[in-house]
This record gives sequence, structure tokens and C-alpha cells, in this order.
Amino acid sequence: MHDGDIIRRFVFDRFPVRGHLVHLDASWRALAEHHAYPEPIRRVLGEGVAATVLLAATVKFEGRLTLQVEGPGIMHLMVVQATHQMAVRGVARWTGEPPAGRSSIDALVGEGRMFVTVESEDRQSRYQGVVPLLGEGLAACFESYFQQSEQLPTRLWLVATPERAAGLLLQRLPSGASAAASEIEHSAADGDEDWNRIVHLASTITEAELAGLTADELLRRLFHEEDLRVFEPAPVYFQCACARERVSGILRSLGEVEVREILAERGQVEVRCEFCNRAWQYDAVDVSALFAAAEPASGPRVLQ
Repeated sequence: MHDGDIIRRFVFDRFPVRGHLVHLDASWRALAEHHAYPEPIRRVLGEGVAATVLLAATVKFEGRLTLQVEGPGIMHLMVVQATHQMAVRGVARWTGEPPAGRSSIDALVGEGRMFVTVESEDRQSRYQGVVPLLGEGLAACFESYFQQSEQLPTRLWLVATPERAAGLLLQRLPSGASAAASEIEHSAADGDEDWNRIVHLASTITEAELAGLTADELLRRLFHEEDLRVFEPAPVYFQCACARERVSGILRSLGEVEVREILAERGQVEVRCEFCNRAWQYDAVDVSALFAAAEPASGPRVLQ
């Protein structure tokens, strides 16, 4: 059974704990192939993509969720977006050469911040949470975000190789709340013990297992003694939202004078998508049509 490019939800029937497991194969490779990322940058970006998909799976929304990490370090910007339909795209920006070997996100970004923004499809509603980059890895940063914004104890395990980005998320739900809709009463002490034991089991996973095992193999390896309910997987895919109409809107916002100056200097106007690296080109005829379309059909033009 094909196990790539899916996210799978599972719950513990006897405890108020839920989890998500994501494996990204073709979608991750399609996302990363548009830029020549150095290995440390590519690895952190892959972890960011897996973490963003896991986060999107825990949030009820219809629109777009955006992860943005920025700071003064070598990797000064990372942006990953996921829709409620699990279409993902992402990009990282860096200057200079990252240090050789394995580098954590705090070493690459420095004293930065992590922004999580959720927007509705019509952009009428918007929520944003901001946390400092704490801990030595992206998983620790997300755990801090969940603790501050959702007040839900959460643990993540992330890994990214050239072929696969993967992640495992465990989240403790409020006492008495079970994702399986079971009304099971636990004392606070019992709940802490259950949560700590499940986290301990999950912490035995290795990066090689997270990247290499199928979802069924991984869950069986970690929780074979637990009453686990595993749901059908949902597909995840790479999709860039750039389109000529959007690019045309950007050029119109620049104004006809500036766009024609670029055209005169370079012979054409080129706008390159940061996510998929696709180049949108406009020649003199395209520019004339672009601004002619923006003119009112009749009546005098009013300058403001």
C-alpha cells in the first residue's frame, strides 16, 4: 500500500489523547526541487512543511494556514502554507553558507520569531499567533506555540531527508474529552500518568523509523499494547497558488509608469514566483493590454 503523501489521524480510546502522522514524498520533493537548498536549509524546511501539515490537521478552518519563521541568522526567512484541503507549498531564504553538518533552527535563524496565521478563503477573518524561537529544534518551537496559544500539551517528532519529510504529533485533550467521544473520567494524576507513558513510548522512535516505516508499522511499533483507533488517511499534495491573474494584479498595483520603466530598461517584465520559481513574463503588448484592461469602459479618467 502506498504510504506517501498522506496524513493519518488516530486516537487512544481509553485516554484523552489524539495524534497525527504525516508522510510527504512526492509532494515534498516537488516543493523542494525549485531551489538549490543547502542540506541544513532543506532539512529545516522539510521539518517545517511536515509540522505545518500537522498543525493544519489540528485546526478547524477553511482557507489557508501560514507558518512564517524569520530572524537575523543565515536562514532569515521560511514560509510554509497549507490549505484546509492539504495543498502545501513553501520556501526558505538564506544568505551565505550555512555551517557544515547538522544545524538546528536556532543556529540557522538566530533569535527569531515564529508566526502562525490562519485566514479564511475570503480573507474576511484572520488569526495570528506569535512565539519566539525557543529550544534547539523546530519541534520544540511548535510545542511552545501549542502551549501558549492552545494551552494543550503537545509533542512533536520531525524528520526530513531528500526523499521524505515526516512528522508525528501527540496532543493531550482536556480531561474527560476523548476524540473517540467516550465519556471516561480520569483523575488529574491518572491523566498525567497516561500522557507521560504515551509520550515515553513515542520518544523511543528513531529518525530512521519515522522516515522509513509505514504508518501502520510505526503505530504498531510504538503503541501495540494500546487501544488505538486509526482513521482513513487524507491525501497531501504540493500546489502553488500563483496564477497570471494574481501576477497581473501585482503589476497593476505597481502602477503603469513604474512597469513601463522596467519594460524600457529590460525589454520585458518578469515576475518570478518565490514558491515554485515559475517566471511570468510580460512584453510590450502584454503591458499595454494589462493597463488597458484597467481603464474604465467610458467617462473621463480622474487623477488622484
